[in-house]
Amino acid sequence: MSRHVCLLFTALVTASITVMASQAQAPSLESAAKAGAALPRLRSLLVSHRGELVLERYYGGARATQAANIKSASKSVISALVGIALSRGLIKGLDQPIADYFPELARDPDPRKREITIEDLLTMRSGLASTSGRDYGAWVQSPNWVRYVLTRPLVDEPGTRVEYSTGTSHLLSAILARATKTSTWQFAQEALAKPLGFALARWTQDPQGVFFGGNEMSMTPRQMVRFGELYLNGGRVGATQLLSKDWVAKTQVPRGRSRWGSDREYGYGFWIRELAGHDAYYAWGYGGQFVFIVPDLQLVVVTTSRSDVSRERRDHLGAIYDLVEQQIVPAMSESSGAPSGT
Repeated sequence: MSRHVCLLFTALVTASITVMASQAQAPSLESAAKAGAALPRLRSLLVSHRGELVLERYYGGARATQAANIKSASKSVISALVGIALSRGLIKGLDQPIADYFPELARDPDPRKREITIEDLLTMRSGLASTSGRDYGAWVQSPNWVRYVLTRPLVDEPGTRVEYSTGTSHLLSAILARATKTSTWQFAQEALAKPLGFALARWTQDPQGVFFGGNEMSMTPRQMVRFGELYLNGGRVGATQLLSKDWVAKTQVPRGRSRWGSDREYGYGFWIRELAGHDAYYAWGYGGQFVFIVPDLQLVVVTTSRSDVSRERRDHLGAIYDLVEQQIVPAMSESSGAPSGT
């Protein structure tokens, strides 16, 4: 063998070893699935790419048919229902004062409350004191949840600062019930779940029968994927335009930051942040219930998790963000566009 041929052979072997090493180190869906298995609180991890489910794993005895309490990811569903009601003309506009639905505000000593709009509720900028965190228990134990929220003091001017509050989202459920002349659950069944191909179980109601507007909905991980794909597809399901493209676009516009998520912003019922350099927005529920949407990658990532209170919960949330940002998004953004590990 000539010296020239030997050198060429050596170069080819070296290049081959380099490529194999690079492939071994590159993130893949299979490595993400294995990393998910190492998280004791994780119950499911699903990845949809261009409308195809390319990864579906369950952990800790969870099953595909098992519904999860999606906790505050329910707020994103409520946002979608508001968007549908708006497109049907059931709600006049996002600038409509909520006093149109709650005439008792006419008697409130603070006239600024009558300036609060539906959009202010969607973006958590009502100005009303929060009913989340340490104030959550007193609110849900009150005899009238809607009245409790409306009588909270204003801590900011309406339409200014984001103050995360589950009660604010619950007001949207009450508005939906009055605007649609049916219950939020029934409207969700007809207007959202049925077109997406599934049924929503009934969930918690307040003492007056208003379905909880910011918590306690149950969905299977696959149903959560379909919900994410609705936004990924510009609000369209098959030939049906459930949400307007304009609504989907506005959902992703940041309206401010909350003390509940200083490293991310808030839009129309969704959180907003970058994931590995890609713009993303997502539904987020207590304990690790997520629907991540990454538009430029045509990607939806869903996780469900054990949601009991424990000191390890915050570490688990960080691990989910790392899993999505450091493994799943890079794997799906490879130049080949061919997902691995399915």
